[in-house]
Amino acid sequence: MEILRTSSIPSPQVPAKIFDKTQSKKLTFLGFKQVPAPSLSLVQRHRPTFKTFTNISSSNITTETENPSAAQVENQTPDDKFDWYAHWYPLMPVCDLDKRVPHAKKVMGIDVVVWWDRNESAWKVFDDACPHRLAPLSEGRIDRWGRLQCVYHGWCFNGSGDCKFIPQAPTDGPPIHTSKKACVAPYPSTVQNGIVWFWPSSDPEYKDILTEKTPPYIPELDDPSYTCLMGNREIPYGYEVLIENLMDPAHLPYAHYGIMQTQQPKEKADREGGRPLDMYVPKLDINGFIAEQNPGQSKFVPPCVFYVSLFDPIDNSNGAASSPGTEKVSLAQNSQKRALLVFICVPVSPGNSRLISTFPENFGVWIKILPRWIYHIGQNLVVDSDLYLLHIEERRIMDAGLTQWQNACFVPTKSDAVVIGFRKWLNKYAGGQVDWRGKFTGALPPTPPKEQLLDRYWSHVVNCSSCNAAHKALCMLEVVLQVVSFSLLGIVAAIKQGVLSSVVARTALVATALLCLAASKWLAHFIYKTFHFHDYNHALV
Repeated sequence: MEILRTSSIPSPQVPAKIFDKTQSKKLTFLGFKQVPAPSLSLVQRHRPTFKTFTNISSSNITTETENPSAAQVENQTPDDKFDWYAHWYPLMPVCDLDKRVPHAKKVMGIDVVVWWDRNESAWKVFDDACPHRLAPLSEGRIDRWGRLQCVYHGWCFNGSGDCKFIPQAPTDGPPIHTSKKACVAPYPSTVQNGIVWFWPSSDPEYKDILTEKTPPYIPELDDPSYTCLMGNREIPYGYEVLIENLMDPAHLPYAHYGIMQTQQPKEKADREGGRPLDMYVPKLDINGFIAEQNPGQSKFVPPCVFYVSLFDPIDNSNGAASSPGTEKVSLAQNSQKRALLVFICVPVSPGNSRLISTFPENFGVWIKILPRWIYHIGQNLVVDSDLYLLHIEERRIMDAGLTQWQNACFVPTKSDAVVIGFRKWLNKYAGGQVDWRGKFTGALPPTPPKEQLLDRYWSHVVNCSSCNAAHKALCMLEVVLQVVSFSLLGIVAAIKQGVLSSVVARTALVATALLCLAASKWLAHFIYKTFHFHDYNHALV
């Protein structure tokens, strides 16, 4: 695979030979070169002169150091307090959920089970604990009547969480399965943009919350004229560090050197070609912010969604992502080339997060040909190449203290404007950190060995339908090659020389056996580096 090109935000690694040569002269997204679109020179049209802050506190933010890239905070009212539990949270892309089995997920420290209710043709989200003895329902099964069954004692539940069967209860006795204590707590859930979302409260008052509030909606993800290949990855560092890393394009030439290329300045000051980036956040409020970057814009819709429009301005009609059905004109009717980078960052627990990503574009038909697991090779390599850096960085931020981020980190340039904006939003409106509601002590989990930290199998492969299928198929092919190799060598050794007297025939069999053996060894190495562990030594690239 050839090295990728991008202008600001990481994109998946794909073979450059597939690209159309006429497109490669204009675009940088997903391996294309790019000419900045003049219509998006938003930073040249208005440059605010705001002040940045030097001390962050959930109750007080000072503005001392002059910096034209800093954000202006809307006047805060007593009601402007971000409620972490009054928003929809994504669980998984539908394409990576198997309808045959229940799936265990953790979001905001809440353990839930996601399963397909074929009776209602809908994905259901329950508290992952059987009311009987609190065994995990995610280890259960879907029975032949389409009910979720706990495999510890066989209790069964329908899509509403009602217990429908207790095997241990006598048939001629009282119907104890109808007791409220026998029910499982269901969470409101919905599918939007190909992702299962849930509302993090099982209180009955939120049963119809979908009629009042919907998850952030990105119309390009549902537009058939766009190609959208989703990926997911469990990340061994927290939500705050994950989302600000995705808001920081300045690290790309350095942390991902040798994996992806960035737009190069006319005069390079170093090998990697880092350059000043003109970015700023005009203003922010409790609903997030839009950031200007040349070219394009990015948008943060709290708590989870951050996306970048590479060529077109982002609609900010309501201060949040649009809702389904609000698009009056189909995006397919717009023949202009458009591309987005969509990152959905999920707080799982302290020191752990989940990334769901997709890069919709209305050009590049070639991407529909590639299987999704090949597309994920580049994505995983990009994630791995700065994973260890961010894992350690998070611990140093915690050592300094969450409210001391600005004092501990020196961020004097415009390239840090969006990260500063996020930290400013986090402290001004959201309490400076995720509200875990006392479920954790605040301590981060210990740092495991690097091979475990960068493990791809349990953090991605088992949760990705495409990579999981490819892994099984390639492992089977490896075994087949070994069997063929040893079988051919056995044939040569077993058959008498008179029967197989031709030297050419014997040599051909031995050569084929050795080639199959070599191929199996190479395939084993490929499987390990692609689906298990691929180290990245920054000093040697």
